[in-house]
Amino acid sequence: MAEFVYKILRPAEWIAAQQSGVFTGSRDDERDGFVHLSAAHQVRGVCDRYFGGESVLILLTIEASRLEPALKWETSHKGEAFPHLYGPLPLALVKSIADIRRGEGGRLVFPPEIP
Repeated sequence: MAEFVYKILRPAEWIAAQQSGVFTGSRDDERDGFVHLSAAHQVRGVCDRYFGGESVLILLTIEASRLEPALKWETSHKGEAFPHLYGPLPLALVKSIADIRRGEGGRLVFPPEIP
């Protein structure tokens, strides 16, 4: 489906992942049984829905093909397909890391690859 998928992390989750070299999931991921990921066009909406009160977030970019066969595109309750990773995310597979921060007016500022 998409060439790249993205994981949004809180800074504490990123620090913990760096210590182990693997991201095993947030509390929401653990509850749902998979690591929630997003396509580029979904990142802003996910940030708005689930990270609205956060002022700093970490965005990981991963080449989707490197996650197969554990990567599944599944339809959400609203009918849109989202990428879900059934297993841990080794940080060695992360292509790039970027900050998402609040800019002027309190709006989140995303890296250029996020539409």
